[in-house]
Amino acid sequence: MTVRARKFTPEVLLSAPRRSAGVPNADGSRVLYTVSTYSFAEHSKTSEIRVLDVGTQRSALVTDLEGASEPNWLDDGHILILAPGHDGATLVKVGHVDNFKNSCYNAGIIEAPASNVKLHLLEDNKFVFAITAQASPEGELYNPETTPKPHSSGRFYTSLFVRHWDVYVTPNRNAIWLGTISRPSPGTHSHARYKLSALVNALKGSGLESPVPPFGGSDHFDIGSHGLVFVAKDPDLNPATHTKVNVYLVPISDFSVLRLPKPKKVDVYGFEGASTAPVFSPNGKQAAFLSMRQDGYESDKNQIFIIPDIQRPSWVIHVLASEDGKGKWDHSPQSMVWSVDGKALYILAEEKGRVCLYSLPSNVLPAASLPELIMNSGAISDVHPLHNGDIFISSSSLIDNSIYHITDRNQNHTMISSFSRDGSMFGLSRKQVSEISWPGAAKGTQVHAWVVKPSTFNEKEKYPLAYLIHGGPQGAWLDSWSTRWNPAVFAEQGYVVVCPNPTGSTGYGQDFTDAIQGQWGGLPYQDIAKGFDWIEENLPYVDTDRAVALGASYGGYMMNWIQGQPLGRKFKALVTHDGVFSMAGQMASEELYFPFHEFKGTLWNNREDWMKWDPSAYTKNWATPHLIIHSELDYRLTIAEGLAAFNTLQVRGVESQLLTFPDENHWVLKPENSLLWHTVVLDWINDHVGLPLYSKTSQKQDVKQQALANEIRELRI
Repeated sequence: MTVRARKFTPEVLLSAPRRSAGVPNADGSRVLYTVSTYSFAEHSKTSEIRVLDVGTQRSALVTDLEGASEPNWLDDGHILILAPGHDGATLVKVGHVDNFKNSCYNAGIIEAPASNVKLHLLEDNKFVFAITAQASPEGELYNPETTPKPHSSGRFYTSLFVRHWDVYVTPNRNAIWLGTISRPSPGTHSHARYKLSALVNALKGSGLESPVPPFGGSDHFDIGSHGLVFVAKDPDLNPATHTKVNVYLVPISDFSVLRLPKPKKVDVYGFEGASTAPVFSPNGKQAAFLSMRQDGYESDKNQIFIIPDIQRPSWVIHVLASEDGKGKWDHSPQSMVWSVDGKALYILAEEKGRVCLYSLPSNVLPAASLPELIMNSGAISDVHPLHNGDIFISSSSLIDNSIYHITDRNQNHTMISSFSRDGSMFGLSRKQVSEISWPGAAKGTQVHAWVVKPSTFNEKEKYPLAYLIHGGPQGAWLDSWSTRWNPAVFAEQGYVVVCPNPTGSTGYGQDFTDAIQGQWGGLPYQDIAKGFDWIEENLPYVDTDRAVALGASYGGYMMNWIQGQPLGRKFKALVTHDGVFSMAGQMASEELYFPFHEFKGTLWNNREDWMKWDPSAYTKNWATPHLIIHSELDYRLTIAEGLAAFNTLQVRGVESQLLTFPDENHWVLKPENSLLWHTVVLDWINDHVGLPLYSKTSQKQDVKQQALANEIRELRI
């Protein structure tokens, strides 16, 4: 986008370039990143790898090779990328950043789809090379393109998982593959080129899988000068009913040896939950990781651990330990990285609707003080310490889809790049965003909420309310960009958007997060209802007589719950995306540990708690117009939940609509599907509060939307 959008619409949101986190060179003077753009006119996606010169603020194309991804610096001039090859293979390409097209060559070919590249410099022109790719049951590279297809379509299982997130589970497993990539010294060879060695499966024969599906990636392993550290589900426990994830070390003295030692488990006594984010110190002799206490609770608090000497994996220090086991720091870190000198850990953690950066000395253990806040602006997604001691930071906000910062040792923050020019390219500004809070249902609690107003806001006018409830339920609305639930899209339709973080939300202390257990329709519902009353009494520019409520996942559950409760009568319309209709239906979910924890036991041993907050028990009260959205590849909340809710509304004679996608999972990710999703949702809520139908206004802006409007009309038949 080179000009300011006249109005921030779903088309603008979905066709705007999407920039990745930045990958700086050693001194932060140049930054690699990928950027992708979808064209609704061409119905196609284009992607590029680019380099930003921080000094001149100019960005240059590195390559637009289709499918190119994961750029990494080899030195200040040469970079490594991945690109798709023939028949599902992955090409490892190397070239000069300033002339990549003419200088690039294949340093190696991996005969399968691969991703999550990590490099670690061993010596001049020689790196440890790590990548993840699926392995067959025999431990060999698995390539679905070249593997013979079975003659039968049947699937046979004798234990869980049967399916996970949006795929049926197969015998193939994620694995970490190690090797080296090196070149002769340029002075000894006139045509010195990098060459990838043979790769070895570091998990072969261990019975372990890493990264952990469905979302594990490069955050689940790290490589250093002396080995590999990774996390994997405990092989002795069923992954459908347990969250226990262990840390493993593979000491390696010579990365050129094709036979690696077996992984060594790192025991953390008293911590039986999930571990994540393992990272080596710069010298590779220490490692840090995060771990949870409770098995079965995926939102337990992460706590920080350090292995002072990887040659002694039984020696583990709980950095901020407390006598009660909860830890001295009431934050749940999500990732860490070591400073260049190895004297500090930089930690990302949520706090009050933001993802903040903290620093903790790592050379003084046990820690004498809590982590120090370095930056609390927006939502930080990635951090790279630079050789001069500065920190390169990638983040976003509610109005800006990509921001790069440099923070120096004195904590002076310098924004070096804002991809959407601080929101102005979208027609947005920071003045549209504010924060409110009100007393929560539980004694002594406060419920924090984000408020997003239209860019044309006039405090003397009144605007309908769009009340957005987040998923999780252990999640939060953050000061961050989203292409799925972006509050500014609703605000620009003419709503005041309020995004509350009720009981169960993260970033407000672990007790607040934990309090939702056994309270799904209790404390959070009361917080939301109290918020509605607070808005009505304290925000004169909000017309609560023209209010709509929307939510996905747990937010979708809350829409179904609200529909049967008194609060449901205060809304003109509701929108449920992938929400729970019947609690017993959660036995069809894949990660059964989730309902077992949330409802304090199994369905057969604790049926009362399962049924206490069941939306289907209150369907006799359903009366508010309701849009139901549910997709067929959602194996977390099966499509039966959406069909049951829609069928109930229809039989009861309640005005209702159903939107479903056969090729989407718990999220709607494909741009064309997402545009349809936004159009149907906005038409539904706008029609019920007296705002213009979005499909009609978009037709005036672009005649190409006529086809979409026709498609929507056909879907309504």
